[in-house]
Amino acid sequence: MRAAASRLLGARARLRWVHLVLGGALLMPYFLLAQVVVGVWAGRGGFFNSVQLTFASYGLALPLAAVTAVFGLVRPLSAGAVRALCGVPGERLAEGPARSWAARGRTSAWWTLHLGVGAVVSGISLAVPPMAVVLIALPFVSGLRSAELGLGWFSTGAAPYVAPLLGAGLLGGLVLCAAGAGALLARTAPVLLGPTGADRLAAAEERAADLAVRNRLARELHDAVGHALSAVTLQAVAARRVLDSDPGFAREALAAIEDTARRTVGELDAVLGLLRDGDPARAGAAPAPTLATDLDALLARTRAAGTAVTARQDPGPAGDWAQLPAITSREAYRIVQEGLSNALRHGAGPVELRIAVRVAEDGPPHALEITMTNPPGPAAGARPRTTGGRGLHGAAERAGLLGGRVEAGPHEGLWRLRAVLPLGGSR
Repeated sequence: MRAAASRLLGARARLRWVHLVLGGALLMPYFLLAQVVVGVWAGRGGFFNSVQLTFASYGLALPLAAVTAVFGLVRPLSAGAVRALCGVPGERLAEGPARSWAARGRTSAWWTLHLGVGAVVSGISLAVPPMAVVLIALPFVSGLRSAELGLGWFSTGAAPYVAPLLGAGLLGGLVLCAAGAGALLARTAPVLLGPTGADRLAAAEERAADLAVRNRLARELHDAVGHALSAVTLQAVAARRVLDSDPGFAREALAAIEDTARRTVGELDAVLGLLRDGDPARAGAAPAPTLATDLDALLARTRAAGTAVTARQDPGPAGDWAQLPAITSREAYRIVQEGLSNALRHGAGPVELRIAVRVAEDGPPHALEITMTNPPGPAAGARPRTTGGRGLHGAAERAGLLGGRVEAGPHEGLWRLRAVLPLGGSR
């Protein structure tokens, strides 16, 4: 009994009733316009005294409402009202304006249903309570029986004593009608206001774009900060071990730590600038490192950490790395940086690095090839090295953005990282 009463008169049922009354209020401008049109067409006035004109105006108001509902903003407004008043979970409703004609048609159907049913419930809600109060009070107020209220049969004999039952029945019917109409709209809303296939595709594309930005930031942070921390740690260890026996090398290592930290702070500031919406100056505070401007310093910092690096560079016909496409130069630097980071963390000996421009047989250079080899992991008992973690995965993603590829793994007893980047820029 209590559950049934809650369904009919509980907070959710009352909010749905408010939603219906709101629909009736929204229909009024259409209804008044329709009354004028119908009155002119019928050639008579007295709109409120004619049941036929009232129903004709109601019938004309609904298509007028349906036409206006094709505008895109109707859907987010309707979805917001349904979410707040009808208790429909937000994930079952579409976000944003309706763009496709299919979505607009469904929104138009919802708008017409909401306003049409809401107008009926609103009319009943205005008419029934006064009538029910009069019928319930009829046996107890003699003046009501003699008043000219059009009560007819209820004013004579024993009929006034039956009237309260009818009044209570009218109130109960009103409650049932409002609860049923509210439940109907709550069930229909996800069907008519739910996301279409195009909405789901747009949401998926938005999530993919957001994920791409997140992955980009994660790659930048991993490559910049991860490499710096690895290099600084190894440089500090090397400086501590030879502090007494080789002060010159220790000073060199400390200088490399200082330089690495300074550069990393600049790169970190640039990455964080990407997170500051509307702050392009901060995003460009530190230019991204490239092969042309930063490769030599990267190799020097790696050597200062105690790892020997032999580098062979062949820019090909271009003559120097400054002639590379900017995006290729940036991504190539990060791939080399990740390879050296892995060598510092996992390698056991000197690193051989070769960066060369492949020259096509029939014309201009067509790819940049990076090859890095070093002996695999040190130490007995160390966990065997695999084909890489986040860093190598990020390097593969960088190469993929340019239409290239990265391979990493054991090769002829050594660990090899090989990347091929087309020189046509990103696809």
